[in-house]
Amino acid sequence: MAEEIRAEMVANVWKVVAAVGDTVSDGDTLVILESMKMEIPVVAESDGVVQKLAVDEGDVVQEGDLIAVIE
Repeated sequence: MAEEIRAEMVANVWKVVAAVGDTVSDGDTLVILESMKMEIPVVAESDGVVQKLAVDEGDVVQEGDLIAVIE
């Protein structure tokens, strides 16, 4: 079952850590967001393989925007 990782706030995508095809574990960092000079890691909530990354470094995400899909 696919898990969608979504932004919890408006932020800039500071760094993309994971890549499509990477195997990730629960708690692994996928992307680092920056908001109000704070770095916020976006982590996998289950084990799986990254099927899609919907953001690039420098993008601005809104609350609820898709960041990644893990299966």
